[in-house]
Amino acid sequence: MRSLTLAARGRRLGAVIASVAALAAGALITSAPAQAAATGPAFSAPDSTIDAAVTCDGDLSSSSKTPVLLVPGTTLTPAINFSWNYEKVFSAQGRPWCAVTLPNHAMSDIQVAGEYVARAIRTTYAQAGRRIDVLGFSQGGMVPRWALKYWPDTRAMVDDLVGLDPSNHGTLDAHPICALPGGCAPAFWQQRTGSDFLTALNDGPETWAGISYTQIYTATDEVVVPNVDPAASSALHTGAGAISNVMVQSICPVHVSEHLSMGTSDPVGYALALDAFDHAGPAKASRISRTVCLRDVFPGIDRLAYPANFGKVLATAGEQALTAKRVPAEPELAAYAR
Repeated sequence: MRSLTLAARGRRLGAVIASVAALAAGALITSAPAQAAATGPAFSAPDSTIDAAVTCDGDLSSSSKTPVLLVPGTTLTPAINFSWNYEKVFSAQGRPWCAVTLPNHAMSDIQVAGEYVARAIRTTYAQAGRRIDVLGFSQGGMVPRWALKYWPDTRAMVDDLVGLDPSNHGTLDAHPICALPGGCAPAFWQQRTGSDFLTALNDGPETWAGISYTQIYTATDEVVVPNVDPAASSALHTGAGAISNVMVQSICPVHVSEHLSMGTSDPVGYALALDAFDHAGPAKASRISRTVCLRDVFPGIDRLAYPANFGKVLATAGEQALTAKRVPAEPELAAYAR
């Protein structure tokens, strides 16, 4: 009887082990989609390629100032867009920063650029060990929203998202450009007002809880059109994020700033960006001293080198706009965005 009892117990133990193994296997199978949903789709580019596009400066983990991720505008690189202004000034302030280079001067499929930004957010956050701020110009102010939307884990990594003339709702200017024979660059197609890309981006909430959004724009923008209140393309209005939409003319009524200067040297834009970074929540126009209206560039920019540096921005933007590979139609939406 004792041997029979031991045998029975052995069979029962084997059945329990088999059941636990089956449950564990099922849990692994069912957790894979949940994990994918939490982290977003796989990147189309190798991690090593995307990682090589991120450069950083300063002590991201120990500085008293929050690290900032810089994202350049269409036709530009971080070196052209930021090296002589925001990067230089942030380094002088002891404000650590990283910058991400988007593929082909940010002229290719913005969905792929979104992968680079998502990875850059994760990389900067991992190095900092804390939430980071993001500052982007034009497409660079808009594409982080693509990353935050489709790679949900990045939302807990970002404190402030500041956009300088961000193309959040596109531009009417891209329509005649893309109507030319041969079409236009993929990023131009996607930044047309009403594009499939922007429709997907703005479907549902425009902002996410826990993130402060400061959208800074000029009424005299000649690229992101229209950018005048109350229908400014750059402005955001929905979602659970804390939102501040500031047209620079609401602070300096006669201020004139075109698109490229807003993303590189505008003193009002700079003052608002720092206000967002240095205070809880988004920027407030009421905290900005009106003495900023007396400046032509923001503090720390080398005035003697300014003509040459801004000339490089103009030359690069013009060259890329003329020579970028053109495609006859907007890139197809990725499966995850349909």
